Amino acid sequence: MTGAEIRAISRELVFAAKNASNGAAHTGMMPERLPAAFGSARAEAPPVSPSADMIFISLPPEGGKTDQAALDAIDAELQRVAEGHGLVRISRPSASGVVRFDYTYRGQRTHSVHIVTPLLTHDSPSFQPVSSSDRAKLAIIIDDVGYDRGAADQLMQMPFALTVSVLPHLAHSSEIAEEAYRRGFEVMLHLPIESASGEKAEPVQLYPGMPADRAVRWMAEMLETVPHASGVNNHQGSLGTSDSALMNEIMPALRDRELFFVDSRTTPRSVAMDAARRAHVPSAGRDVFLDDDESIAAVNRQLDLAVREAKERGTAIAIGHPHAETLQILGEKAPEIAREGVDLVFASQVVR
Repeated sequence: MTGAEIRAISRELVFAAKNASNGAAHTGMMPERLPAAFGSARAEAPPVSPSADMIFISLPPEGGKTDQAALDAIDAELQRVAEGHGLVRISRPSASGVVRFDYTYRGQRTHSVHIVTPLLTHDSPSFQPVSSSDRAKLAIIIDDVGYDRGAADQLMQMPFALTVSVLPHLAHSSEIAEEAYRRGFEVMLHLPIESASGEKAEPVQLYPGMPADRAVRWMAEMLETVPHASGVNNHQGSLGTSDSALMNEIMPALRDRELFFVDSRTTPRSVAMDAARRAHVPSAGRDVFLDDDESIAAVNRQLDLAVREAKERGTAIAIGHPHAETLQILGEKAPEIAREGVDLVFASQVVR
């Protein structure tokens, strides 16, 4: 099946979903972006077969819960279209709130379908990233999303405002970013930048001394794999964020795309925020790391510290990772944080 034929069927599937839900479903589709090789080793040969299309269907709630009748109608209509084209449905691991399956044609994978249903918040803090002017604001960014599909699924269940920072060019980068956006989270690009130690380097990362046009192009290509990114924070980067030339090269590109920047502050020598301010990019710096020590007790202490920082200064940014311990503490303490007069907000609400 050719790429054009796959895309034509995608349009039929999207139309069928909208029709089955009486127009209530929100839909989107994009070609699946597989991890790419970069630099001198970059592969030039085209793939043997066209990539599958990813189809996302968001179903609004009905009376505060999933509209099961609409979900069933959508499922039936998708299957009708698929069978009409000889497609075979293959179930994929799903999670609460997200149903996933693939379609294949004579062994060729043609479509990856994601049906995203609403977060349920019956006894959770309101999933509203709105803060009144007289309350402190705490933005929590979850980094390194994209390595682990299961960890991302756990993250998706958090019923309050979180900012999800997704690494580019991983097997699940695009689908996780899209699902996070459709669940209501804010999405950022977790931009790989060279560290001073050189350990755990990503396959592609920005580095001091690279040509300016290459830095901007690579960052643009990373953003293509993280749809809906509204901002950027650095992954590692203790060497790169200390380099004025590199930071001065990428900040105007962020400004032109209307993206904000959060300095993860992996080094005290970082000049990233200075470069952002010169380029008129809304920016802020990380105040607290939540889980350098992943133990429950340590994460709990760090979250308390982040809350105190927010109350004393009005705003704060905490960065954590999708560890089970981190997500457990966040889920347990979110109601308490709200009662203390601190609103959990998106990172975009505390940059300036």
